[in-house]
Amino acid sequence: MISYRKVTAVAAASILELFRRKDVYVALILAAAIIFPLTTVALFGVEGVVRYLREIALMLMWLFSIVLTITTAARQFPGEIQRRTILPLLSKPVRRSEVVLGKFVGATSASSLALVLFYVCYAILVGGRTGSWISWVLVQAFILHVCFLALVTALTLLGSMILTPSANITCCTLVVVSMLLFGQQLPEFAGNASTGVNGLVWVVHAVAPHFEFYDLRIRLVHEWGIMPLGIALGIVAYTVVYAAVLLSATVYAFKRKRL
Repeated sequence: MISYRKVTAVAAASILELFRRKDVYVALILAAAIIFPLTTVALFGVEGVVRYLREIALMLMWLFSIVLTITTAARQFPGEIQRRTILPLLSKPVRRSEVVLGKFVGATSASSLALVLFYVCYAILVGGRTGSWISWVLVQAFILHVCFLALVTALTLLGSMILTPSANITCCTLVVVSMLLFGQQLPEFAGNASTGVNGLVWVVHAVAPHFEFYDLRIRLVHEWGIMPLGIALGIVAYTVVYAAVLLSATVYAFKRKRL
């Protein structure tokens, strides 16, 4: 049985360690500094320009959240293994599954706290211009964005067990960005590809994490209604199952790793 008290302790230690790093604060300040002018400027009151600026602000929010999440998760294990501080933690005793789950919760929580700042900044500044402070689609977009961060964290933790830190950050960034940009178009690519490539594309479509599911930027920019509740719940369930598989693989790799 997993001790949630130990998981919480590991997560709390991870969060405290992350907030001691100055680069986290620098990234948050830069993100807020960029989002602020983009969400408040309205050139001559032209609605199309305002929507374009909102789209840029949301894109920057996603970009910063991806960078923060991957770099945060990628640092969870390599540093402790290199400094040998992981050994006293495991000798308390704490199971490796509890360490992995604690690191996952800590990294996801830290990234989510930064995401709260981004969305609060966006809601306040856009609300000040439009009078609409919080909408249901904004709440839904935030919840799905947190799910996105959780899945990215789980993927990066697995990568930290089998790749070097730099290779892990590079590969995870490529996977996340590629699926965000092209994940929805994979069936179309498969239909237009040759026989051998067709099968490969369908395998990628079936196995790769579909990060594009979580992107509601278009709905926010154009003020569309919320995504149907059934679909949103399906995405949350997809996140839970996929993250559980990734974390199970991480625990297996951690048990086989020589410390």
